[in-house]
Amino acid sequence: MSRVTESAAGREVASQEHPVAPYLRMDRMPHIWCPTCGIGTVVKCFATALEEAKIDLDKMAIVSGIGCTGRVAGYMNLDAFHTTHGRAIPFATGLKLGRPELKVTVFSGDGDLVGIGGNHFIHTARRNMDLLVILVNNFIYGMTGGQNAPTTPLGAKTSTMPYGNFERPFNLPHLAASCGAVYVARWTSLHTRRLTRSFKEALGRKGFRFIEVIAPCSTLYARLNRLGTGFDLMRFYHDNAEIRHGADPREVDIGFQEKIVCGKFIDEERPTFSELMHAHYEKTLGDKYVPMPPEGGWTHE
Repeated sequence: MSRVTESAAGREVASQEHPVAPYLRMDRMPHIWCPTCGIGTVVKCFATALEEAKIDLDKMAIVSGIGCTGRVAGYMNLDAFHTTHGRAIPFATGLKLGRPELKVTVFSGDGDLVGIGGNHFIHTARRNMDLLVILVNNFIYGMTGGQNAPTTPLGAKTSTMPYGNFERPFNLPHLAASCGAVYVARWTSLHTRRLTRSFKEALGRKGFRFIEVIAPCSTLYARLNRLGTGFDLMRFYHDNAEIRHGADPREVDIGFQEKIVCGKFIDEERPTFSELMHAHYEKTLGDKYVPMPPEGGWTHE
């Protein structure tokens, strides 16, 4: 019989299990991600951050959309929504408003969150909704055939732009910051310790928090652009990532096979949407205003 210990989150861990196994739906393994894909590494960092932060997993929920990264919600051993394409953030918004006691994290990809979901992204940041948004950016639509994405660098080849991309891509930290995000950071899947620390820090903040993670897609992006193996991509991150905390988000664009500026760019406090809403209605309606109880709008026994 294997020895059983208890994790910080109160879940039993068999001695032969991986430390983050209690945070994953092990019955759904093996996962569908390609070998050398960076998404699994990012998930491991997030699970480690949950463990180190001693998050009550019964008060934690995760929401994903469609795409490679959108599968994260199905693999995390948390209350989860796997939503429709581009709608992860509005689903998460409704969840947070209906159950304000929950910590809600959106975990999805560049195409899902800032392609079809771009309008939701900018307005949720503008409202400073209390959500942590983790965007895994592999510069391409990985699950549906390698099409050009809103983050594909200029000159990079995709299945829909075989002669190179000529559309200017989003600078995601600048987009998030200019729309009102109170926490903005970027790391690569190589920076496991720094990424874990950033997740842990962001989980302790309030408001719209945004973390971009650059991750390799060796199956499509690297193959179409002849960039080598997944190991070659990770080595590129090692040699070309430049950590500049506090950098102006306007100056952290990513070019094709150029330097990747990483770090924490924005970290500030501002009232959240819910705080502003309560303050406004208490002032306007006085005693007529009955705020939602802390445990949310559902009936609890």
